[in-house]
Amino acid sequence: MSSLGSRTEKDISYAVFMRANRAPDRRLAISTYNRCMTTLPWTLRGLRTALAQGTVSPSELAEQAPACANRNAGHNTYLWRDPEWTRVEAERVQLMKKGEGGPFGDGRNALWGLPISVKDCFDLAGAPTTCGVEFYRDLNGIAARDSWLVERLRSAGAVITGKTHLHPLAYGITGENPEFGDCMQPGNPGALTGGSSSGAAASVLEGSAVAAIGTDTGGSIRAPASLCGLAGYRASLGRGDWRGGAHLAQSFDTMGWLFRDLEDAPLLGPLFGPAHVEPHAPFTRFAVIDDSFLHDCEPEIVDSLHVAADELEAIGLRRSEFDPSWWADSFEIFAPIQAWEAARIHAGHFDQFQPAIRERLKWGSGIGEAEILAMRQRHADFNSRIDELFATHELLLMPATPVTRLAVGADHSQTRARLLRYTTPFSLAGVPVVTIPGKRGGMQLAAAPGSDEPLLELAARLGAQRKPAVPAPTA
Repeated sequence: MSSLGSRTEKDISYAVFMRANRAPDRRLAISTYNRCMTTLPWTLRGLRTALAQGTVSPSELAEQAPACANRNAGHNTYLWRDPEWTRVEAERVQLMKKGEGGPFGDGRNALWGLPISVKDCFDLAGAPTTCGVEFYRDLNGIAARDSWLVERLRSAGAVITGKTHLHPLAYGITGENPEFGDCMQPGNPGALTGGSSSGAAASVLEGSAVAAIGTDTGGSIRAPASLCGLAGYRASLGRGDWRGGAHLAQSFDTMGWLFRDLEDAPLLGPLFGPAHVEPHAPFTRFAVIDDSFLHDCEPEIVDSLHVAADELEAIGLRRSEFDPSWWADSFEIFAPIQAWEAARIHAGHFDQFQPAIRERLKWGSGIGEAEILAMRQRHADFNSRIDELFATHELLLMPATPVTRLAVGADHSQTRARLLRYTTPFSLAGVPVVTIPGKRGGMQLAAAPGSDEPLLELAARLGAQRKPAVPAPTA
């Protein structure tokens, strides 16, 4: 939903616009408002083009976005936000010098002036970092300095709208949270967002952010993207700096984004670096997962998979299939390594967390050195085999989730294992993944480690193909 969609939102934006502009000619002000505020596409490229042209300002967007915050049924998209702080940030950003060149011709970063939300596991100076639990909010107090990621966003000129809801400790995939409330989809109160980047997805859906920072350890960007009909980007393992960010399991933790339009994908990758990218030949082929893996998939998900495969063929890629039968033990490798690492991060605090997470942490703490070394060897062997898959096929396509919806209040005790069966193979491999939104559910398109930029460019081509051609003007 665009933040400009309802009459209430429009009225709020109009009042802000009139205050900000104080135009002597009210009719001119109304005309300018209608042009700026009702026709802007709520995408990175659409808003950034308007910012470059001066038809909207960072301060105007910083008034609109907070007005749409916490529109889900639990009013908990954000665990921390301060609209006044966001307005001051927008004023700071407006003072950044305009130049020439760059992606939008104004010499500024692609994220300049855009409302962006940040998952509440990254420090922002002057705000608490909860990691989704009251215990860490109270233990750690107010952050004294920005995390590396927030520094990068602010240096780029992004306007941070707040810190978003997450599954406790980022250690879950449903978006349920007993302390801050379950995160439900704006406009769809019977459905969970998925997690752990739950509030990130909700912020994009409700229009309080045009894009959202998330993290993905075992599927925490891919699952909410799929369930909420959004695009997602999970960066290669090792991209970005986790200073001031809370890890769950260092062997698998990655940064990433949730957003609406696949065409925006190339604008998002540079935030995590590297600044210099080696040339990469265009992708020419991809492989679709064999149907035998999809035995627990809802039919709508399988249909969306076939559509996505047809779309990739339509932009010139050669199609084949791959046999994932040897992936059967991917969760068996992933879960103990994740638990072992998480247990060391949260040692001494297990009793502060909900029972399901506490049990996983206690299990992880009991895994011995010999067992973890054996698991790491299995992990290395798995990655050698998946490297061969990418060498053969370049790209791998499969569903991000086997379901289209997670119902609020349902028994999700088996949901984590069911969803992680689809996401952990790429988590083990540490590869970049774009989540392609479908009519129902989302698809994972994965490439070899470090292939982020060409993968994002391919996603943009796919997004452009999906849009109807603009007819030529008639004489």
